[in-house]
Amino acid sequence: MTYSFPRKRSRAVRPSPVFLAVVAVTIAGGVLAWLSEPDSNLAKLGVFVLVVAGWVVTLCLHEFAHAYTAWRAGDQDVEMRGYLTLNPLKYSHPLLSIVLPMVFIALGGIGLPGGAVYVHSHNFSPRIQRLISFAGPAVNLVCGVLLLVLIQVFADPVAHPAFWYGLSFLAFLQITAFVLNILPIPGLDGYGILEPSLSYQTRRTLDQFKPFGMLILFALIFTPQLNRAFFDVVYWLFELSGVPAGWSGAGSRLTRFWT
Repeated sequence: MTYSFPRKRSRAVRPSPVFLAVVAVTIAGGVLAWLSEPDSNLAKLGVFVLVVAGWVVTLCLHEFAHAYTAWRAGDQDVEMRGYLTLNPLKYSHPLLSIVLPMVFIALGGIGLPGGAVYVHSHNFSPRIQRLISFAGPAVNLVCGVLLLVLIQVFADPVAHPAFWYGLSFLAFLQITAFVLNILPIPGLDGYGILEPSLSYQTRRTLDQFKPFGMLILFALIFTPQLNRAFFDVVYWLFELSGVPAGWSGAGSRLTRFWT
């Protein structure tokens, strides 16, 4: 009995072949961007693959963080649903979690929050509920910080610029995802952090807006004044690292080469 629990945990958390394949594609895109001449078609292809596949990897990590935190708190259903395998096909809404955010990257360079995994957060204390909700955005923040530190320490704008520009844009997407996710909009993680502090009546009233959380977010994003304020915050956070904002813009142009 003493050693069965750790073995059970080691079997539960197992990256799926699908997730490992996406990681391999991300690495392949990075290698292609690293080896290609700047502004060449191969460089554009490499950066596109690096950013899009890398974004899918971080989406999987985001959803996994929610599920893993709930699992550690006692929600065993997340293991039965396959959430601990990091398989994007196991998440509740593959269209919302994977496809729609990729479309927004292609159209506007925004790290849109993905669909959520189903966890029984209502069974836990308010503190645990907040941890479960914050776990996903925290992953985006950590990924963004790690990428920016890597770029700041090792990047050379003369050597392999396409690779570093692509990595900068991927870091920028992590910052946008973090900021969007912590907005207190019903249905998003930011509201999940706030929800345990609200009265029962307020929660009941706001529950009806949860299915429309994405629509509310779209309305905010496409409001010019709010859009400008949002990107001001994102660029301010991005530039705290010392990485030039222009690198992210160059990575965005390489990723969306058709524009």
